[in-house]
Amino acid sequence: MAVTIEELYRNYGILADAKPEDLSQHKDAYQVILDGVKGGPKEKRLAAQFIPKFFSSFPELADAAINAQLDLCEDEDVSIRRQAIKELPRFAAGENIVRVADILTQLLQTDDSAEFNQVNTALVSIFKMDAKATLGGLFSQILQGEDIVRERAIKFLSIKLKTMPENAMTKEVEDYIFTETKKVLEDVTGEEFVLLMRILMVLKGLQTMSGRQQLVELVVEQAFLEQALNPADPDTVDRLLQCTRQALPLFSKNVHSTRFVTYFCDHVLPNLSSLTSPVADLDIQLEVLKLLAEMSPFCGDMEKVETNLTMLFEKLLEFMPLPPEAEGENGENTLSDEPKLQFSYVECLLFSFHQLGKKLPDFLIDKINAERLKDFKIRLQYFARGLQVYIRQLRVALQGKTGDALKTEENKIKVVALKITNNINVLIKDLFHNPPSYKSTVTLSWKPVQKAEAVALKRPSGEDMGAGSTMKKQLSPPLPRRDARQIYNPPSGKYSATIGNFSNEQRGGFRGGRGRGFGGRGGRSRGRIY
Repeated sequence: MAVTIEELYRNYGILADAKPEDLSQHKDAYQVILDGVKGGPKEKRLAAQFIPKFFSSFPELADAAINAQLDLCEDEDVSIRRQAIKELPRFAAGENIVRVADILTQLLQTDDSAEFNQVNTALVSIFKMDAKATLGGLFSQILQGEDIVRERAIKFLSIKLKTMPENAMTKEVEDYIFTETKKVLEDVTGEEFVLLMRILMVLKGLQTMSGRQQLVELVVEQAFLEQALNPADPDTVDRLLQCTRQALPLFSKNVHSTRFVTYFCDHVLPNLSSLTSPVADLDIQLEVLKLLAEMSPFCGDMEKVETNLTMLFEKLLEFMPLPPEAEGENGENTLSDEPKLQFSYVECLLFSFHQLGKKLPDFLIDKINAERLKDFKIRLQYFARGLQVYIRQLRVALQGKTGDALKTEENKIKVVALKITNNINVLIKDLFHNPPSYKSTVTLSWKPVQKAEAVALKRPSGEDMGAGSTMKKQLSPPLPRRDARQIYNPPSGKYSATIGNFSNEQRGGFRGGRGRGFGGRGGRSRGRIY
């Protein structure tokens, strides 16, 4: 016969009135409360509140009490589930914390938003009681649970970990997170990899130079830099992109990007034109060139500096055309004869060449024969002339515009185009020195500026190669999103150019679900493991 409301209240009264030292004598009364989970909605709601209140007084009924509460956590009535979940942290004591954390982690799979928030709150609550034990339950499900539970547990950690109090995040806890995360990284998807790296990057112990180096080593393992690149496989390409993006913020003058830069020179640049994009509408060639450019300032000592510079030099020649033949039949050049100047590609390649050139300053003097050097300078001169025309057109178009006028999509693109061309201008000037110089510094056009100012653009006083020097005072407004990008065409049409993608927001996920990309986790079909 089902327990009634009256019986629940009566037995609750017995337990509430008993002295703490006498509570264990009223085991039967607590059993009646446990049986309340078999009653109707009202009885279940009361049981959800009463069971945890006296849980610690009846250790011999601990398993029965937890199982009774779990029955309520799976009830069809969402209000009963929420009440039961809310009370779960009260069971988290001693060795029960890991079990409660495991249960709560599994409950993250709910589709009810209020219930999901309740689970999150409960997990945070027990994390503050015992961080390591709670993490034990979370990582248990990440490593062995159903895919949806794994996914949500990883997201929980990536969001909540940085908000945890400092006293909870001890060195022991951080070491545990690092050890368990390394286990998870043995078999992950691209999205999981990004989230797991986000988790590790908030750990204080990994924000030192040696800590960042450890993180770089983890990324190197994921990137498979010891293997040749298959440019036709979008998953392989995406793996490299994702890993490089995660490694970028870790590089510094002391944490070097050498292995990534070397890999790009050895395997990516030779296959640049045959790379398969993992994401629709992504200019994959420009994307990898941007990544190479961003890494190049942090490259340390290289075994094959000359070889890598030669590869960059050869690739740069592909995007820096020779002037067209002198004349057509009518004695004039036609528009079709004018090669397109691909400024975005050249900015990346020229910047990378300029950075690595510092390691072998005599490369253009001693390592390139006179005929090739002459050819290179002709290309530089032709490109520089095109730059000057384009820069003048952009300055005229933007002259006098400030504030809201610079916020239109068209003007945003023009401002970035101006920054690209000025960057190239500065770098070409360095290479025209005799001997070539590698001293100038520029900020890559897609990188955020240090200080936001209104751009007051003025026509340059001269038309020489010094036009680029004024860019130190010209700052770009926020860049347009990828889906809003446009190609800007110079008004005259003489020097048409593909400015390309300006912002660095191209962040594609891995194709398909687990089973592709980062190691192929197979699907699981397990029920709840309470």
